[in-house]
Amino acid sequence: MKKGSLFLYAAIINLYILLFYVTLEVESDFLLNVLSILGVLSLVFSLFYLTANKRILPFFLIGFAFFILLMSDSSLSEGILQGFRQMTSLIAILLIVPIISWMLDEEPYIEKIMSFAGDLLNTSRRFYFGIMVITQILSFFLLFGSIQTVYQFIQQLLGDRKGEAWENFKGTALLRAFSLCTLWVVSIPSFVFIVDFLDASLWLSMLQGAVISLFAVILAVVFSYFEEKHYNIDITSALKEEIDQAIGAQERGRLSREVIEFASMFVLIFGTIFFLHGVFGLEILVIIPPVILSYTFLYFVLKGRTARLKEKVEFYFTGYAQGKALQFSILLSVGLVIVALNLSGWGKMLIDGILVMEQAVPFINILSILPFVPIVLSFFGIGPLPVLVLVGGVLQNVALPYPPELLVLSITSGSVISALLSPFILPAIVLSSENGLSIFKNGFQFNILYAVAFYLFVQAYLQVVSIAL
Repeated sequence: MKKGSLFLYAAIINLYILLFYVTLEVESDFLLNVLSILGVLSLVFSLFYLTANKRILPFFLIGFAFFILLMSDSSLSEGILQGFRQMTSLIAILLIVPIISWMLDEEPYIEKIMSFAGDLLNTSRRFYFGIMVITQILSFFLLFGSIQTVYQFIQQLLGDRKGEAWENFKGTALLRAFSLCTLWVVSIPSFVFIVDFLDASLWLSMLQGAVISLFAVILAVVFSYFEEKHYNIDITSALKEEIDQAIGAQERGRLSREVIEFASMFVLIFGTIFFLHGVFGLEILVIIPPVILSYTFLYFVLKGRTARLKEKVEFYFTGYAQGKALQFSILLSVGLVIVALNLSGWGKMLIDGILVMEQAVPFINILSILPFVPIVLSFFGIGPLPVLVLVGGVLQNVALPYPPELLVLSITSGSVISALLSPFILPAIVLSSENGLSIFKNGFQFNILYAVAFYLFVQAYLQVVSIAL
């Protein structure tokens, strides 16, 4: 019975996504109404699979959306129909993108990459920098699962090295690295959504985010130097000893088949996405799911592992969607709020209020205020994705005196800080489940000074560029 209901849930979600792609090519009010009905069913099933405490936020968002529609005399039926179509492309991203990790489960790609880079990682600063770079690259495939994957590899490498000092060294590298991914990694749903909704240039947004991320990584390496001094430990000597034992001389620096395969997959998948977006002008939110789906199936077919693919697909239809019920329910609920704010005009009034404040207080502008929206809401358990979706949905219909790429960086810098500090969202929770330290220590205690420095650094860039333009 349970297996049947899970299959039905997965079927509804996938039909919802499939019909979305059909409506992009076929104009039909009937199909759009069916799409909205499937959205309602998706929300109902998602709520069914959640515990009572996890239903609180979706119910609050739904109630808030209905309150806005009723108080503003907006059309309730129009709000519902539009609201349950608002997040379809993002639901597709959330459902499809993580299956790219199926390929990484098939070969020891990460171990071979680390072996290949062994000679470059033999000091504490180099190792810290390397771990942050590798985590960000893997996040293209694994999203926040890159934290677990890289942590487990480091544990194999440094298994006997334990204690708060070592966990600070490992944990800050991983948490800071993944947090910075929200600035530029195209498979991170919050980033690709905000770029799409603000009609920003994907190329400029990614380039800007990648450059800021690189400088933020360097800033993190500087912080790690002082943190190592604070704990008074010699990480470099320990690293050399453990790397010599863990990575044989023959393997170190060797360009193996797995490294070449991984690099080829990376270039093919994301090169195809950029090509289709840049040459044909296809929306980034629309093209990512089919590209990833196609290459994943092609990988298993070319490898002759169709039996493994069958196992993965069976899990996809019997348990995979259930694990995403909370994210789906929140996104569908946020879609209702966005439509309610736009239909009622309340969203525009909110932004107009911020612009009035900007004129009244010279040293405050919207670029300096926006980061605090995801930061504050993250301490109420609302992750960066629904926050950026909500903010992007409001800003989409408001004319602002700043280039959209600067608005993207301003908002995503707030999601970086929320991922670093909040004890209530996934990155810190995932890390704490791995290293056993408290969520507060892994997040706020270890990273508060770095988060302040990061905010000031990004704001310096935003303010200088906004004045120059």
